[in-house]
Amino acid sequence: MAQQKLYAGAKLREVRTRIGMTQKHFAEKLGVSLPYLNQMENNNRPVSTTVVLALAQEFGLDVTELSTGDSERLVSDMREALADPVFSGDAPPMADLRLAASNAPALAHAFIALHRSYRQTHERLASLDEALGREDARARPSPWEEVRDFFHYCDNYIDAVDRAAEHFATAEGRPGNIRVAVVAGLGNAGVTVQFHDMDLIRSYDAGAKTLRISTRISPETQTFQMLLQLALVRQDALLEATLDLARFQSDEARAIAKIGLANYFAGATLMPYRAFLKAAQDCRHDIEILSSRFGASIEQVVHRLSTLQRPGAKGIPFFFVRVDQAGQITKRHSATRLQFARFGGACPLWNVHRAFEQPGQFLRQLAETPDGVRYLSLARDVSKPAGRFGAPVRRFAISFGCEISHARDLVYADGLDLGRGDAFEPIGISCRICERKQCHQRSVPPLERRLQVDPDVRDVLPYQVG
Repeated sequence: MAQQKLYAGAKLREVRTRIGMTQKHFAEKLGVSLPYLNQMENNNRPVSTTVVLALAQEFGLDVTELSTGDSERLVSDMREALADPVFSGDAPPMADLRLAASNAPALAHAFIALHRSYRQTHERLASLDEALGREDARARPSPWEEVRDFFHYCDNYIDAVDRAAEHFATAEGRPGNIRVAVVAGLGNAGVTVQFHDMDLIRSYDAGAKTLRISTRISPETQTFQMLLQLALVRQDALLEATLDLARFQSDEARAIAKIGLANYFAGATLMPYRAFLKAAQDCRHDIEILSSRFGASIEQVVHRLSTLQRPGAKGIPFFFVRVDQAGQITKRHSATRLQFARFGGACPLWNVHRAFEQPGQFLRQLAETPDGVRYLSLARDVSKPAGRFGAPVRRFAISFGCEISHARDLVYADGLDLGRGDAFEPIGISCRICERKQCHQRSVPPLERRLQVDPDVRDVLPYQVG
């Protein structure tokens, strides 16, 4: 496969603006001419190897930041929005979308927000009791979606919270057992921890300063919930400052995000950044070894691996997604070029759906997306036990993986023929933006393709994609 050229004009301008240099001075530092720099900043030319090396040597830039970030996410999100039937006529070509994502990211974000508002207004109008019977039925982002997008565009890494968690976990004199450490930390804040046989997973009485934890959940989940409460009690100022910077549009979104940040703190404390990154590299990202070593669940480990994007100390760029039995995405993040659909479910050809059929096993899949990028994908069920007879069981499946160039660093690649092209299964993102013509699982026609309908011929699909 041909190597993709690197266009990073927005990032170049950001670096130059941050250090307060003129284009002329910046060009001199990078060893290029002023016109050449101007063309790179406007994405008329790709960033050359010489410039990448100069950015690292002269300014200490983590050059992996040039190839990841908002651009691919924005392109994917815009394509999905443009697949909406409300946009009649031909869709803009990919080159135009990439140009908008690179040169005008604020405009791209505004377009996505506008489409999201349109969808929500349309859904409200379809339900007259909401559209006509409520005073607050005005169009605004769903709090859940707003929080999801916040973490999505932060690359699922919150530096200040991550470092605070690492400091707590590794502070001198801290007990080696994190469970003992968190109970002691809560005790220092005047909080008493009690364990009860109850349906609620966690219950905190702020007046009595008593934290009750269910005995029906696993020890890993108990520790995680205590760490979450520790964040809410002892890291409140940090969480509130982070929320202030995010500027959420509603109190509900801010409240949901605060719980999300507390969850982040809990995971980052259980698995401190530097120690966890080294352990992951040493065991070649064996999830079960990491789960045992850090006392975390399989889902917690996989989620943590997807957050290892600290500047100057990045891990492998992973994608991570969780789906329910209906195929709806309940969690999603990708530091790779693979981006998930914002609405609806995941591609049915993806191995994540098979995990429900083979519980307790890691399923491996070599997959290729329509853009020709190849991935190693792992899937496993992560059903949540009910804790008592008659209580509903929550069933999910997770998928986790990386681009094939990193596959050798994962133990799960052992025994797979990564060089055989036909070993890679074709998968997509969303049917409306998937350009595969012969997909036997297609639910709706693809955008940007004309259909040919022959009443005398019936194949797998009732139409042919032109």
